Amino acid sequence: MRRIVNLHPARGGALTLGALPFVLLVFAYLIASSIRLEANPDDKLLPSPATIGETLRSYALEEDPRRGEILFWSDTAASLTRLGIALGISALLGLVFGIATGVVPYVRSLLAPFIAAVSMIPPLAILPILFIVLGLGEVAKITLIVIGVAPVVIRDIALRAAELPAEQLIKAQTLGASSWQLVLRVVLPQMWPRLIDALRLTLGSAWLFLIAAEAIASTEGLGYRIFLVRRYMAMDVILPYVAWITLLAFVSDWALKKLRARAFPWTQLTV
Repeated sequence: MRRIVNLHPARGGALTLGALPFVLLVFAYLIASSIRLEANPDDKLLPSPATIGETLRSYALEEDPRRGEILFWSDTAASLTRLGIALGISALLGLVFGIATGVVPYVRSLLAPFIAAVSMIPPLAILPILFIVLGLGEVAKITLIVIGVAPVVIRDIALRAAELPAEQLIKAQTLGASSWQLVLRVVLPQMWPRLIDALRLTLGSAWLFLIAAEAIASTEGLGYRIFLVRRYMAMDVILPYVAWITLLAFVSDWALKKLRARAFPWTQLTV
């Protein structure tokens, strides 16, 4: 008898199963929206697909008369710029301090407790401090994301570097490798794929910190727009923006996954 744990769907079946939850969610929304609108045509909680489509067309294709910009795309560009800069800084810090902490005992003794303590600070709790010290501009928003993401990446890279087989390090030193060569030729190549994994795992948190910062102090961005229109209960704006943020995060994760698989095929990524 074949056990269910040994049964694998075909490619077409896997795609169908993957799409099924999304289809059911949309179907449930359509039913709930129809019921609410039938009871109250002015209901704003679950707008009809036609209303959402018209609002999205207005935001994505028409210039705002006050700003002279297409709001949907200017908000997207602002958020992605902040997120990209913050993730780039976090990746650099994670790689440098993670490898140093994982490989060099003196650095580990010096920085590991501090990094562990910083990683436990709720980033949103220090958001007011960042705004007071750094102002309400881009620096504070980017810094918030870096504080939330970088310590996690550093600790992850440090753990992976410390787990490298001792035989690799001993053999390299036996062949005359210096500490610098050991890091560049043995440790670093094995940390690149792990860095991509760490960024994938922190994407959700990075978006959370971005939306929070934009909601409190910003004049553009996806999070800013959502919290701006909430006072009007404009669900026809909020729902497309939330769906768009989810899609951007999913595509970012997929792109990082493909980058890892293409750049480091020897890792055999299956997640």
